[in-house]
Amino acid sequence: MINLSRIDTPSAVVFDVDGVLTSGSFFYSIEGKVLKDFGPDDSDALGLLASLTEVRFISGDRKGFEITRRRVSEDMGFALDLVSTHSRAKWLESKYDLSGIVYVGDGIFDHLVMQKVGYAIAIAGALPHVVQSADWVTTRSGGNRAVAEAVLHLVEKFWPNVDILSGDTIQDRAQGEWAK
Repeated sequence: MINLSRIDTPSAVVFDVDGVLTSGSFFYSIEGKVLKDFGPDDSDALGLLASLTEVRFISGDRKGFEITRRRVSEDMGFALDLVSTHSRAKWLESKYDLSGIVYVGDGIFDHLVMQKVGYAIAIAGALPHVVQSADWVTTRSGGNRAVAEAVLHLVEKFWPNVDILSGDTIQDRAQGEWAK
């Protein structure tokens, strides 16, 4: 691991979806890809992070994109883009100053992005070359509160005076979900 913080405060945190927000498992039937496994607590943590910086998601899963869109954009209210794993670094460069963003990933080509951003987080279980490109690695796997763990780490690291667990930053809740 690199363990260097190259930024003071991130202008955005960009999350890969599959293997990070999900377990990485795809469930197929004769109809094709029908389900993805999203885990608990991540949505709540992301709502807290969004009060501090921009939160965005990218997925390279064309066949499962509508499933991801339903969860990430419609249910959680976050920006989501379909971006090939091979062109992520260039795509992100067209949107951001890479030195000011955090990237959270686990995929085989995510090291190419991690080497260019201000701070990188790998999810537990990522391949060794991805872990080596990260500044920090979660102990939890994707779809198992890894995103919540990453959010808590980021808040502690970049916003040390913010206590997101105190209840002061908790927004109004409607039917067990964060209200926007």
